[in-house]
Amino acid sequence: MPFALLSSHVPTTVGLPLGNEADPYAPAVARLVRAVVQYSRWPGSPRTLRACVVGPADHADDLLSGRELRAMGVVASAVAPEAVRPTGCEIVYLGRLSLEQQREMTDRVRGAATLTIAENDPACRSRAMFCLLFEADSLNFRLNIDAVSDSQIRIDPRVLRLGAGDRP
Repeated sequence: MPFALLSSHVPTTVGLPLGNEADPYAPAVARLVRAVVQYSRWPGSPRTLRACVVGPADHADDLLSGRELRAMGVVASAVAPEAVRPTGCEIVYLGRLSLEQQREMTDRVRGAATLTIAENDPACRSRAMFCLLFEADSLNFRLNIDAVSDSQIRIDPRVLRLGAGDRP
């Protein structure tokens, strides 16, 4: 179960366990996004955060339903790639897009207060902050420290405990 801080190349074991649902990754993705949001601080502490799911996503159903995020003030919706703007989406969840499209999205919001998560980029070449890794029995992620440091969002170091099964 690899987890890597991409800038430092230091691997650490991380993973959120899966349930028995039809798509066992969907609830794990929603839990992971919820936990990352809990450990993140946006400038000005907005009351509502908009999560934009861009492109077809294989495991974002629970994220879009809002079950995990509604109580935290996060509203999720599917948006077209051209609708992604640094001021319109505080969270950008990249679905099944080409690497070029993913990089276009991350470049578009670089330097803004936008958290980026890539569902379909296990090598984390999209330059997203978090890249999901779908393992047989768990959901793991890679954290791109360079992308985090280029953002206006501050992510608490405790986010690294997420994959160890800790619940916020």
